[in-house]
Formats: sequence, structure tokens, C-alpha cells
Amino acid sequence: MPAAKQPSTNDTFFILSLVIFNFISFISIGIPLASLPGYIHENLGFSTAIAGIVIGAQYLTTLLCRPLAGRLADERGAKKTVLIGMASGLISGAFLLASALFESWPLASIGVMVASRLILGFAQSLVGISAITWGISRLGAESTARMISWNGVAAYGGVGIGAPLGVFLTQSLGLWSLGAVTMGLATTGLALAWRRGDAPLNPGARLPFGKVLWKVAPPGISLALATIGYGTLTAFIALYYDARGWDGAAWCLTAFAFAFIGTRLLFPNLINRVGGYSVAMVCLMIEICGLLLLWLAEAPSVALAGSALTGCGLSLLYPALGVGVVSRVGTANRSSGLSVFAMFFDLSLGLSGAIMGVLAAYIGMQSIFLGAAVVAVGGLGIVWLLLRQERATEQ
Repeated sequence: MPAAKQPSTNDTFFILSLVIFNFISFISIGIPLASLPGYIHENLGFSTAIAGIVIGAQYLTTLLCRPLAGRLADERGAKKTVLIGMASGLISGAFLLASALFESWPLASIGVMVASRLILGFAQSLVGISAITWGISRLGAESTARMISWNGVAAYGGVGIGAPLGVFLTQSLGLWSLGAVTMGLATTGLALAWRRGDAPLNPGARLPFGKVLWKVAPPGISLALATIGYGTLTAFIALYYDARGWDGAAWCLTAFAFAFIGTRLLFPNLINRVGGYSVAMVCLMIEICGLLLLWLAEAPSVALAGSALTGCGLSLLYPALGVGVVSRVGTANRSSGLSVFAMFFDLSLGLSGAIMGVLAAYIGMQSIFLGAAVVAVGGLGIVWLLLRQERATEQ
């Protein structure tokens, strides 16, 4: 491969100036996460199942709107798509504020709250993909991995800040403040996006959704198989620790997060230098080792190491495979391709808890990490085939 262009300081600042939109969006997503379920159950008097449905409505909407978001960004441009997303976030915050004001009428309150969640899901589908493709359009295809990596850091950081902020606001001022702060964040995002220059539109034929899905499916399936390991860790680590008689399950999630973010910060240009599929293979091997450590752990310290290794492995996998996605769909369909690619991540994360929950009933809680490792081996096989295909094409 030719020598990769080293990122300049100006490029990095430009990337950060764009991922701020995703950061704002994910703070808005994190703000209600820890507060709404209790409010729906205790204040409005609905069941925990209803609370779960209301929370999940946002993620389902994001998933379903991914293709529309990608098409909109390809055809109208990233800036316009971000502006629409931020405007939708503003409306979502207004609905959340109204929901708190309707507390005396529980049905009206939860109806408006569902509308707020649906609009927030739509907003995230637009902002998430546009922030990435805006930077790629301005800096070139070599910035793909860095844009995806920094966007991931912004997403995890936004939720990490938003969740405790939401709890603080609810306890100090009440639920209405969550809507007010969400509106303030969206207004800030609108002002920042409005002042930025337009992202150039990429010429070329736009592929229909079916063809984009066909091209994205191989790396997408690999990502989905690998993501099951992450879904298993987040959904079952507490039960796993309880089954082993250990304390401190939350530290496993902390170790995962630190390893995930730290790896992205330590190796910002590795994918450009080595190649997307090559990095993806190493990432999957590391993740598999981490999941096997969790399966074999006889002490909490070993489980912590396994969780950290899993975080290291998954850290660069998404951007590494994302580079492959962009090359498969072409410049004109970049946003559509990355949006469909994100759908595989969403689906895997949504289904992994249910799949592994059923598996746990048959093979035991400890062995679900072995199951996740075996599934990740399937993802490794797909990437190996993609790497061979890429090298054959180059030759």
C-alpha cells in the first residue's frame, strides 16, 4: 500500500468541529436514559414493560430511518441533513418538556413522550451519518477511518455525560428541565451548523437501497457477528458476576470503555497505514481472545482483563470495516452505504440480548461468552475472505 498521509493538526481540529454535532446529539440521547423509566413507572403509573417500550422506540426509529438519512445526505448534502437533524432534536426537546407539563394526565403525557422519543430517533439517524460524511467530503476518503473513530468517541462520551446530567437535572429541577436542556443543545447545534460552509455533493449515480444493502452486507454481517460480544457483555456481565459470586461487575464496563476509547486515541491513523480489512482481522482476533478470557476467568481480575481486551478489539473494528464499505459502494453512495452499515450494528445490539439470554438457559451464564467468541469467529472468516478478494483485485 502507498504511504498514508499523516493527519495534520488543522485536519484534526476540523474533524472535532464536525463530531461536535454527534456529541451534542448523544448528550441529548443520554439525558433521559436514567430518568425516564422511573418517571414512567412511578410518576405516571405505567408498567416497567411500557417504560422499556418507550425507551426502545427511539432506537427502533433510528434503525428504520438509517436508509432515509443516508439518501438525504447523499442527495441534499451533509450540512442540510445536520440542520434538519438538529431542528428535529429541538422539536423532540419541546415535546419532552410538554410531556412533563401533562403529568396530571398520564395518557397524554406518555403519548407526547413517545412522540418525543420517535423524533429524537429520527434526529440521531440524520446527525450521526452527516457528521461523518461532511468531514469525508471535505478532507477526502483517507479521512474515513478518523471520522468514524472520532464520531464513536463523541457518541460514547456524549451518553456518558448525558446520563448522569439527566439524573442531576431531574432531582434538582424536575423532568421538564430535560426537555429544556435538550432544546438548548439542539439550538446550539443549529447555530454551529448554520455558520459552517457547505459540504460538496458527490457526483455519480445513486444506487437503490437493495443494491447498497447487497454491497454492504459482507462487512455488515461481520460487524454484526462481532457486536454480539459487546451486547453480551453489557447485558449479562452483572448476572455473570452474580453467578460467580463476585462483586464489582460495573468495573468490567469501565475497563471496556477505557480500552475502547484509549485504543482509538492511541492509533488514529493505523487503518490508513495498514488497511481496513487487515486491521479488522487483528481486531476480531483480539476480541475473541477477550471473550475467551471472560469465559475461562476464575477471578475478577481475569474478567477485567477479558473485558478490556474485548474493548480493544472492538474499538477499531467499526472504522476499519467502514473504510471497506465506502470502497464497495463508491463516493456517490457513501452516506447511504454507511447508514446501511450502521443498521447491522443496531440490529445486532438489539438482538444480542435476546439471543444470548436463550443460550444462557441451555449452556449456562458463564458459557455465553464462549458462544459470543464462536460467533465472532464467523465474522473473522468473512473479513478474511474480503481481504483475499481485495488483494486479488489489487493484483
